[in-house]
Amino acid sequence: MSNTQLLSSVDIFSDLSEAQIKRIEAVCQEVTFGMEEAIFEENSPSKEFYVILEGKVAIQLSPFMALGSSKMKPKTIASLDKGQSFGEVSLVDEGVRSATAVSLTEKTRLLKIDRNDFVTLLKDDVHMGFTVMTNLASDLCFKIRNSNLMIREAMLY
Repeated sequence: MSNTQLLSSVDIFSDLSEAQIKRIEAVCQEVTFGMEEAIFEENSPSKEFYVILEGKVAIQLSPFMALGSSKMKPKTIASLDKGQSFGEVSLVDEGVRSATAVSLTEKTRLLKIDRNDFVTLLKDDVHMGFTVMTNLASDLCFKIRNSNLMIREAMLY
């Protein structure tokens, strides 16, 4: 599968034309990470968005540092595979990362999309910008609803 085909399968890029996908591909940079290597850390600046070309990635939350919990391991809240994306919030907000992303395989290949390059593309093509931001809003709403369900379940037990 080519990078163009893979990018067109990413949820936030659905409904884009092949030409628009190729413009996105042009601003991508391929990066590789090894086993258990951090792609980004929780509370670090949020500047890039990623799509998995090969390998697996864990999204992890650090335990709260209270009452001797410093020896607790991070909790994996999602395991992602080829064709999935992460770091989407960086496309909306330049705040800090809310989680850590870690490579789970010996060779994890990713497409990295710089926020500034991507925002420039969206400003140059308002139709593409509207489509991507609508898809992104839907994706983030889905994740918020799932997080709310997880919080409710945790409160019941």
